[in-house]
Amino acid sequence: MKPVYNRVLIKLSGEALAGGRKQGLDFDRVLEICSSIKDTAELGVQIGIVVGGGNFWRGRSGGKMDRTRADHMGMLATVINSLALADALEQYELDVRVQTGISMQEIAEPYIRNRAVRHLEKGRVVVFGCGTGNPYFSTDTAAALRAAEIDADIIFKATNVDGVYDSDPKQNENAKKYEQLTYLDILNNGLAVMDSTAASLCMDNDIPILVFSLDNPDNIKKAVCGLPIGTIIKK
Repeated sequence: MKPVYNRVLIKLSGEALAGGRKQGLDFDRVLEICSSIKDTAELGVQIGIVVGGGNFWRGRSGGKMDRTRADHMGMLATVINSLALADALEQYELDVRVQTGISMQEIAEPYIRNRAVRHLEKGRVVVFGCGTGNPYFSTDTAAALRAAEIDADIIFKATNVDGVYDSDPKQNENAKKYEQLTYLDILNNGLAVMDSTAASLCMDNDIPILVFSLDNPDNIKKAVCGLPIGTIIKK
């Protein structure tokens, strides 16, 4: 198989790293996901990764807590996941760099766009932690922002569902799966793919989004080779 994309941004949810545990880290699952990322990198594809932190903490779940502080806690959760991904990828002998939107130089590089691009050009996988580094923005928005900054060809949104449906397929067995949508379909119909800020940013910068299931980690490699999986969102 030959890749059809040169540089991709993979958006992983924190829950994907928890596996069947639902919370925390299942490192066997992390290794399984990173094995597919390794196979994809060996095709010569440049890979950036944005990971969520929902397996540890979500800012919006802070209840009566100050939202800014709760979001900062969520950013720290993404760093735990970023370091776990880096460790797993390094076990597969990939060259990895973790960059964070909040400075923590003892454990990661600060996010610098030109440095990130240079890492990618050298074949290194770059894991972006801390979201955008700002409260009130989701890691989906961070994925859209980083994809625009590094000139990614596409965003791969790897989820626990094999595409976008008109309703929850786990609750409605007659839910209809879409093979292709536009950004405006997402915004106008309130489809639960990503928040409106992220979708608008992708629309403004003409960045396509491919939504597919991570139940089979090999889907990452299939997606980068242009095989028909999931739901594609574009103009």
